Amino acid sequence: MSVIESVHEDHGATFRSVGGKRVVADYGRPERTHRAVRNVAGVIELGYDVREVTGPDRIAAVERASTANVPRSDGEGCYGFVLEDGAIAADAYVYNAGERLLALLSPGRGDRLDRALSESGAESTDLTDELAVFSVHGSQATEKIASVLSTGGGAPVPAHTFVRGSMGDEGVTVVASDAPTGEAGYEVVCGIDDAKRVFDTLVNRGLNAAPFGYRTWESLTLEAGTPLFEPDLAGRSPAVLTQRGDREGRQLVGLVCEALPDPGATVYGDGAAVGTVTRALESPTLDEPIAFAVVAGEPTAVETDAGRVEAREASLPFVEGSERSRRLPGNR
Repeated sequence: MSVIESVHEDHGATFRSVGGKRVVADYGRPERTHRAVRNVAGVIELGYDVREVTGPDRIAAVERASTANVPRSDGEGCYGFVLEDGAIAADAYVYNAGERLLALLSPGRGDRLDRALSESGAESTDLTDELAVFSVHGSQATEKIASVLSTGGGAPVPAHTFVRGSMGDEGVTVVASDAPTGEAGYEVVCGIDDAKRVFDTLVNRGLNAAPFGYRTWESLTLEAGTPLFEPDLAGRSPAVLTQRGDREGRQLVGLVCEALPDPGATVYGDGAAVGTVTRALESPTLDEPIAFAVVAGEPTAVETDAGRVEAREASLPFVEGSERSRRLPGNR
């Protein structure tokens, strides 16, 4: 569950489950909040599972357990996948914090890293109930962080680097994200006892930022062309993110559709089924249906409640923001 659920309720939040964890769905009017994040900045509590990995062989052990290429320098990190039988079982951000590694994993999926490390000699400790992680995104997210962070050096750059500092009297670690929303972004990590005060600082102090939930997170990331673990990646080969695709030639692609399909809807090419939709929505920015789909072949149509309608593969991102996501399919 959220570490500050009562605070979210005070903001008018409704909740849903992601990976078995209770998270904020929205605070009302998610499309308006979507635009607020694009134009200024917003704050979300993402339901990460958090792990600390220690031991002299920790870097090599995590690299054997995942696709992550862990930096050797304190203050740097990376993004990768924990695999099971060649399929993605979790995605993970891994940061080198000197004598330990800190891993932020898909909600409810920290045990996949635990299992992968179980015979490695490295120790994985669950810190999910000890640390809070807030994400700040938006075209003015850098200004937002700079307005409240005391480090002497400003917001961290480039992506996956981090700095330690404070917000008010609370100690924080701030990580530069890989722009999953197509805008500047940062993760703010703090102790659980400081979470309410840090969230208040992020929303109300310095440059204001709108709180937002997973509905807006999903619309921002889809417009930016960023796959999410669920529903786009779970159980699939990482090769679907490449130009060549997996062994069957399946690739994750973007679609623009004449009507909105449901997740799991069949995608057609030349009259034959070529794949399925993973997620879709009415783009708040483009005001038209967009989708991710896993296909083996050129898509020409998709099944919807209105029947089979025209669909075409779109260049990603769907929407150009202040930054480009470093997780676009085809970049790997």
